[in-house]
Amino acid sequence: MTDPRDPHSQRELRELLKIHVDKGALPGAVALIAHGDRVDVAAVGSLDAAGTTPMTRDSIFRIASLTKPLIAAATMLLVDDGRLAMDDPIDRWLPELAAPEVVRTSTGPIDDVVPAARPITVFDLLTFRAGYGFPADFTLPAVGLLFAELKQGPPEPQLVAPPDEWMATLARIPMLHQPGEAWLYNACADILGVLIARVAGRPLPDFLAEHLFAPLGMVDTGFAVPPADLDRFAGYYRRNPTGGLDLVDAPTGQWSSPPPFPSGAGGLVATVDDLYAFARLILGEGTVDGRRVLSPESVRLITTDHLTAAQREASRLFLDGQGWGFGGTVDIEPIDPWNVPGRYGWLGGTGTAAHVTPTTATTTILLTQVELTGPTPIPLMRDLWQLATTA
Repeated sequence: MTDPRDPHSQRELRELLKIHVDKGALPGAVALIAHGDRVDVAAVGSLDAAGTTPMTRDSIFRIASLTKPLIAAATMLLVDDGRLAMDDPIDRWLPELAAPEVVRTSTGPIDDVVPAARPITVFDLLTFRAGYGFPADFTLPAVGLLFAELKQGPPEPQLVAPPDEWMATLARIPMLHQPGEAWLYNACADILGVLIARVAGRPLPDFLAEHLFAPLGMVDTGFAVPPADLDRFAGYYRRNPTGGLDLVDAPTGQWSSPPPFPSGAGGLVATVDDLYAFARLILGEGTVDGRRVLSPESVRLITTDHLTAAQREASRLFLDGQGWGFGGTVDIEPIDPWNVPGRYGWLGGTGTAAHVTPTTATTTILLTQVELTGPTPIPLMRDLWQLATTA
């Protein structure tokens, strides 16, 4: 709710969204700025490009890579329960990766490989340093296989093979780097999703629903939208070369039924209030019957930068010089006014962003339905973060 002592804050948030919607940057948006107990939310525009259905606070969006922090938190639930440890080799549960191979040089052919120098660990996956994933150069031969064979890239949940088949394919793809050597984007989150399911002995959607979403009250978060809620589900659009919007996925499309592969890298849908519930978990406020859902130590690890200076520099395309915790960036430099050291969060390629700043108890969330053209924030995201620093 908006603090009645500061009624202008929600009006400013609405006006900010309206500026970007009115100039045609996107059909609609939902945004949240929270400072401590004050929470301002605004919904502007439409669910669809035709403008037929108004955007509302409870509108549902494909959150894409905002799935990654949730998967990191789910992994830490298993760590808190003693079912996983940071230094555990993952081949106990993922035998497909018991003897991975690494390309001798990143630019070399995919059949010129050497054995991995050591096993992949849980910590390697959580920090995105297991050897699989995207570097700055997407043209490298080993990277091409991730797109062609594993359907890494923009989420297409109905087109990806089931987990066991997906893992078998992954095992035939060489790693780009030795475990622990380099930060690589995306693939580790999908591997974590399979790991969680196998450690828990149940499908990933069921584990998340029971152990993370239900305790936090995230009632609309999942890998598919139930038929009764499709009228709240936004379309998913991509801007074409002429500046118009092409429909990528309709509400009745790929997220209207459970996917063969529940992607830990980008498969979830959610609402702004569901993501705020998760943000409160990261801020240390997520409790059930007085008990914290995640231990303080797990939250600390999630929100701590684990990269070396060289790894941050090599990953500048994605991280812009900032650090990486588990599933999201951790700001370490005040490059812009909103880059408060310790700010944690990430962007979703379908047009979403969510960040928390523990030192100021601040949360910012933006949900749109227009695909990003790359890892760079859109102007509305930057404007939202700027507003949060002055509201």
